[in-house]
Amino acid sequence: MHQFPKDIGWVEVICGSMFSGKTEELIRRLKRALYGKQKVQVFKPKIDNRYDELAVVSHSQIKIIATPIVRAEDILTNLKADTEVVGIDEVQFLGMEVLPVIDSLASKGLRVICAGLDQDYQGKPFEPMPQLLATAEYITKEHSICVVCGNPANRSQRLSDSSERVVVGAAGAYEARCRKCHVPTPVEATPPQNLELFVLR
Repeated sequence: MHQFPKDIGWVEVICGSMFSGKTEELIRRLKRALYGKQKVQVFKPKIDNRYDELAVVSHSQIKIIATPIVRAEDILTNLKADTEVVGIDEVQFLGMEVLPVIDSLASKGLRVICAGLDQDYQGKPFEPMPQLLATAEYITKEHSICVVCGNPANRSQRLSDSSERVVVGAAGAYEARCRKCHVPTPVEATPPQNLELFVLR
């Protein structure tokens, strides 16, 4: 349990692979803030429209209303004067431009909670996550379950033949893999080996 600071802003980063529960944890923290009567605003990249255009939605269909944005600067444009907590999902899709925005929010005294992939489909660091992890006050790394061997999984295996770095997808497009079973090129889906998979995001 974190002992959060008082009278200052800070940054929390929730990272991990696909299906590791990042978005579910983000939503959990935001809903706790709402329960505590704090003013919360949530943002998501407009490119991520897999489940809902106007909500952040986990793979298990837990959701919270959000503002879709095209650029990181849109967060500042849409920020309300009384907002105390800012949530940002799929932060890796906003690029390096999100770094000064997040820093500005925290410096103004806001609590900023970001969730996103820390590695791309090749297992390489996914900017801007390395920079966020270095400067955040609090970091949570979530793990999924490798569908091949059942070990803790921290990588996202792409199942399509695209070589583009950003390909938005969910089940059927990606699966969770451990370091040993991950292949840094697209592959066909592997049937789970009698695993109970908790389909999270």
